[in-house]
Amino acid sequence: MRRFLNRYGTPLTVGLFAVSAISGIALFFHWGSALFHGMHEWLSMVLLAPFAIHLWKNWRPLVVYARRGTLLIPILLSVLIAAPFAVMAMQGGGGGGRMNPGGRSAQLMTEARLADLAPVLKTTPDALVADIKQRGYTVASADETLVKIAATAGIPANELLVALMPAVPAPQPR
Repeated sequence: MRRFLNRYGTPLTVGLFAVSAISGIALFFHWGSALFHGMHEWLSMVLLAPFAIHLWKNWRPLVVYARRGTLLIPILLSVLIAAPFAVMAMQGGGGGGRMNPGGRSAQLMTEARLADLAPVLKTTPDALVADIKQRGYTVASADETLVKIAATAGIPANELLVALMPAVPAPQPR
């Protein structure tokens, strides 16, 4: 086992860091977010194992860095850079304060009565109820919400909302 750790700890760290960096850049620029989101989350978690191996393997040099004070400045700098992001997230409260406007809009739409949602989806309440039933979901009236319908079906409400959205016409050239 020790041979494996010594041989593959650093290469695994480099490989998984490269995947995490590339997927993180793609997410930052909103390139193929659906493709990269799960990959980034899961492989960043997997990266923790070779990182721990790398720390274990290089413990003595890290202790030397710590004794010299060389390790303290990068760690403090990293915390200072990260702190504003954490503060902004905490101020948002997760309940909608600084939530992404698109996410908040989708949440409001899934919580609206079908009768109120229908005009936004460019349809009538009766046609919306019929469309939902045709898709195999149970709905009693236009007074229900997508949250309730989706919960009964065991799917995310946003998934149902996206399925019900009308097609967006292609932009016309100017």
